Amino acid sequence: MKTKYFCLIGLVFFLISYLFFSNLLPSLSESIDFAHWFNLIGACFLLSFNDLFPKNRINIVASGLTILGVIAHIALCTIDFIMSSYGDNETAKVELSQHISNSPSILYPFVIVGPSLLFLGLALHAFTFIKTETVKSLMVIVGSVAVGFSFFILKNGVWMFLSCFVFVLGLGLLLYKNENEKLLKE
Repeated sequence: MKTKYFCLIGLVFFLISYLFFSNLLPSLSESIDFAHWFNLIGACFLLSFNDLFPKNRINIVASGLTILGVIAHIALCTIDFIMSSYGDNETAKVELSQHISNSPSILYPFVIVGPSLLFLGLALHAFTFIKTETVKSLMVIVGSVAVGFSFFILKNGVWMFLSCFVFVLGLGLLLYKNENEKLLKE
């Protein structure tokens, strides 16, 4: 299967996860945390962008950030899976949240900073096209910043989804552009 298809699968799964997170798409089941499953699978497939974009100094750094971001997404989803396994036991959820909040070695790399590295890495990949594909690159860059802003500052799921949509659309358009360039070179 071509790398392009892995990237597309990642973008679709990632966007669907944000539909769940924003509550625009209702939870399909109480026993399965679909939002985090889609997010986890999507993030892993987004690693394929590291193979797709050209290899230069910026993209090497972007690839490293993307890898660290995916690792953090895996850890964050794991934490959220544990949290959802408590079901209706709000006391246990509060205790786990407090424990994580009091553990900087977990909180910062896996909850606050780490998952943002995925967005940062992919935005840095997009930045390499800023001169030739300005609008598409800016969609990714602005979308990545807006996802964080809408989550941490606004705490608004709809804005978070819309930001993710712009981010994903920009990457998808760059993916299409990049594929056309490869075809022209062959």
